[in-house]
Amino acid sequence: MADHHSPTEHADHDADAYVHGTMTIEEQSSTYSLFMNLAKWGSLVIAALLLFLVLWFQPGGSFIAGLIGGGVLALAGGFFLKGGKSH
Repeated sequence: MADHHSPTEHADHDADAYVHGTMTIEEQSSTYSLFMNLAKWGSLVIAALLLFLVLWFQPGGSFIAGLIGGGVLALAGGFFLKGGKSH
């Protein structure tokens, strides 16, 4: 006859076997870094594109003004984002 075990017996054993501070977190750390980089660079791209389009399509605006404004924002933002904290 089969042994009758509680459904949580395996989970209880895993919880008891865990020792705080022994798990490696390289994957979580690299995923967080990837997300932060995508968020900050993506925000810069969206802001530069939005400025370009606003300056181009506003009444009396021009393509060149939009290109210059978006380019300046992209360059300044890239300079500031690259000059962040070093690890």
